[in-house]
Amino acid sequence: MTEEFWKTAITQIKPGEIRVRGFDIAELMGTVSYAEAVYLVLKGELPSKAEARMIEAILVASIDHGPTPPSVLAARTVLSGGNSLNASVAAGVMAIGDVHGGAVEQCARILQEKARQEGSPATVAAALVEELHQQKRRMPGFGHRLHGTDPRTVRLLALAKETAFWGRHIDLAVQIEEELEKKLDRRLPMNVDGAVAAAISDMGFDWRLGKGFFIVSRVAGLVAHVHEEWTRERPMRKLGPPASEYDGPKPRKVKR
Repeated sequence: MTEEFWKTAITQIKPGEIRVRGFDIAELMGTVSYAEAVYLVLKGELPSKAEARMIEAILVASIDHGPTPPSVLAARTVLSGGNSLNASVAAGVMAIGDVHGGAVEQCARILQEKARQEGSPATVAAALVEELHQQKRRMPGFGHRLHGTDPRTVRLLALAKETAFWGRHIDLAVQIEEELEKKLDRRLPMNVDGAVAAAISDMGFDWRLGKGFFIVSRVAGLVAHVHEEWTRERPMRKLGPPASEYDGPKPRKVKR
């Protein structure tokens, strides 16, 4: 009977040797940055200087957004209950979903599908926004509960121009922002998720890696929040709203 093996093209392990995508890890250490190593494991090749600069910016952009996002609340709450750092960080990662953190994946999928269509970015964007409007669906990657203009978006788009990674996907995203404003009669700015989605699409990454980019970036922030909770706060402390309101049934007795 033939023995079955797990197959992977990512890392080869031998006694005394570790090769990531064919490169000796000892040679990579001290030679490439963490962002370049992330690019390597995801794309299979080492990035150019321009690619490395964009990936570095993308990973920095989503590293943290304060203590209020669901992932941070989950991580700090689990730690506060007496759990380990790894369990708490895992809880934070599990809180990342289609509404929080998932917009990168959703937006990248739409951009990559629509960018293949014929027509100018403006024409494709107008048709997409009308389609979403008719279906009463939101466009992921646009709008922010706090930022009228997301400073991370501004910087990422500027870097995309500087590094020559401004392509059809970013063009399309910019046109979508304009079409949304026309349709809604108010500005719905491209947020960092939309900017990351457009950037990784123009860099040739599969949309299925969208959440992955957010997770790789945000885990560092989650570790910092969990450590802060561990070292600065008392266990089982009150987190979140100062009060809760009960709106269930009034007191009643069991009838048997």
